[in-house]
Amino acid sequence: MEAVMIVVIVVVVVVVVVVVVVVVVVVVVTVIYLLKHTVVVVVVVVVVVVVVVVVVVVAVVVVFVVVVVVVAAAAAVEVVVIVVVVVVVVVGVVVVVVVVVVVVVAVVVVFVVVVVVVVAAAVVVVVKVVVVVVVVVVVVVVVVVVVVVVIVVVVVSLPVT
Repeated sequence: MEAVMIVVIVVVVVVVVVVVVVVVVVVVVTVIYLLKHTVVVVVVVVVVVVVVVVVVVVAVVVVFVVVVVVVAAAAAVEVVVIVVVVVVVVVGVVVVVVVVVVVVVAVVVVFVVVVVVVVAAAVVVVVKVVVVVVVVVVVVVVVVVVVVVVIVVVVVSLPVT
């Protein structure tokens, strides 16, 4: 049982480190990007980075909680502990990777949309602001829906002990 817990802790630490690296890279790239663009783009990018960080943190917390809860629940049934832990850790890592990929794709889409919107609406400031707000709201809603779906999938896929 102690060996299993060590493996779980190592995997969770590795996942957290990978996620932190991804967040740092996104923030650094965003800061470099912000130095070259208009105020509207800066606001949108800041909102997107905040959403990325929140989604990644939620994904890591979900993975950690799921691993801890399942390991604690499976502790009573020694025979299946290793199988349950491996399945949960694999599912957790896949969930984190999928969430990070979805968020990165969302960031790229927002960058492209914002650039197109800012270029297309350069004459009408009101249109720019309205369109940017709509884009940000849509992206946030999509990210929240993805996170909820991922959490539901993780919870539903948990083995019954």
